[in-house]
Amino acid sequence: MVFWFVGFALVVTWLVFHDPAFDYRLVAVGAVLPNVLLIVPVVVLAVVMLATRDHRHARRRWLALPIGMFLHLVAAGAWTDVAAGAWTDADTFWWPFGAFGVGLPWTDRSWAVLFLEELAGLAAIVWFVRRFGLAEPAVRESFFRTGRVPR
Repeated sequence: MVFWFVGFALVVTWLVFHDPAFDYRLVAVGAVLPNVLLIVPVVVLAVVMLATRDHRHARRRWLALPIGMFLHLVAAGAWTDVAAGAWTDADTFWWPFGAFGVGLPWTDRSWAVLFLEELAGLAAIVWFVRRFGLAEPAVRESFFRTGRVPR
């Protein structure tokens, strides 16, 4: 599943921040990084905050990575597992460390649901491309070079 995570993260980030100067490339990268443990994006966030102290522009840029990672967890439905108490199970909480027989907490979805999520993600990406005119070569090249969308 790639389209679901990328599309969800791009659209949610735009709807929350409405910031054309945000680096949406890093949001997309963070959204596809496998982070099944909540601690991973928390650690990445802490590293970004510590490494970019006194560097406002670098911090603004690199915060997009942990934001994408957190949105991956939201899009994966990890919050429903938390609400259902699945994270109180030691095997689920410590996956993949020491619980190799345990699958991902959110892989119990049917193929139909996974397919619909991918279609929704693809639709979100299409919306993002159309919304910001990324079909135009100059705009697209600028986006891939800077991660920014036009105002």
